[in-house]
Amino acid sequence: MAILKSYGVRLRESTPQFPRPNLCDNYKRRNVKWRSPQAAVIPNFHLPMRSFEVKNRTSADDIKSLRLITATKTPYLPDGRFDLEAYDDLMHMQIENGAEAVIVGGTTGEGQLMSWDEHIMLIGHTVNCFGGSIKVIGNTGSNSTREAIHATEQGFAVGMHAALHINPYYGKTSLDGLISHFDSVLPMGPTIIYNVPSRTGQDIPPRVINNVAQSPNLAGIKECIGNDRIEQYTGNGIVVWSGNDDQCHDARWSHGATGVISVTSNLVPGLMRELMFGGKNPSLNAKLLPLIEWLFQEPNPVGLNTALAQLGVVRPVFRLPYVPLPLEKRVEFVNLVKEIGRENFVGKNDIQVLDDDAFISVGRY
Repeated sequence: MAILKSYGVRLRESTPQFPRPNLCDNYKRRNVKWRSPQAAVIPNFHLPMRSFEVKNRTSADDIKSLRLITATKTPYLPDGRFDLEAYDDLMHMQIENGAEAVIVGGTTGEGQLMSWDEHIMLIGHTVNCFGGSIKVIGNTGSNSTREAIHATEQGFAVGMHAALHINPYYGKTSLDGLISHFDSVLPMGPTIIYNVPSRTGQDIPPRVINNVAQSPNLAGIKECIGNDRIEQYTGNGIVVWSGNDDQCHDARWSHGATGVISVTSNLVPGLMRELMFGGKNPSLNAKLLPLIEWLFQEPNPVGLNTALAQLGVVRPVFRLPYVPLPLEKRVEFVNLVKEIGRENFVGKNDIQVLDDDAFISVGRY
């Protein structure tokens, strides 16, 4: 019994002693008015941007000055994953030949076939590898405002210089809905609005653009309606890029467009730069028109994917539903390259006509 008592004493002595709570202090704490964190009540505060807002924050004015923007192609490995080695080579060719910016994951880059994880990864990869040499504009638009907001936050978080936004397609909205959609993403950073009714099924009319142009983050419009619409905007001081390669020469030199967001510059970036920087050049424009017409005989990027594969700068891999142009069209492209001059096109390999069996179509990726 004495042993047990002695053990009990030692146990009490070794037990840590904590201060007893003061009931008065508890009462005071319960009656202190709770305040929300300040960041939660700041309008248009987007947390993912915070760590990069010094590193890569670009003003809308920096974007407004760009003349040649390439809507860049995304190449694939045989299993359908991104071929980043080929992608980096394409980016080097754009930089070396004078492109000032690239659109990453646009229609040409097949952003519509990417998961958002792929999409943001490719934007971040482009920024990390090339962002010091060329402006990176991420296509973070969506027909869902919620998705557009989230993707744009992520795009700016990984360092993109500007966002490209399309109007909601398929599930179209009213004109007031368009304004609300764009107002939801414009506060995040420099933005280009893309109007291409042939794809969205809905024109973005001047009433909408004039309204959202009040935002200091609106860099300008990629306009595909035509040069009369471009001149209407430029006459009011709104920056516009032609979205039509076949009209971009006249848009630039006769209708006030700042430049072009181009598909053709994936193939002949040096010639497209000359078209945008060298003054009126109707002979060069006429020289390029057959190539441009060939590129767009089927919906973009079918022609571009076929052309780059035959130039040997990307593998002949297509993510479905895109498939290569038929053999006779592939022969036509080889002849166009010879007429314009192989030295004006990207890559060093000899141009070749690929057989049907050379192409790989991937439905699961």
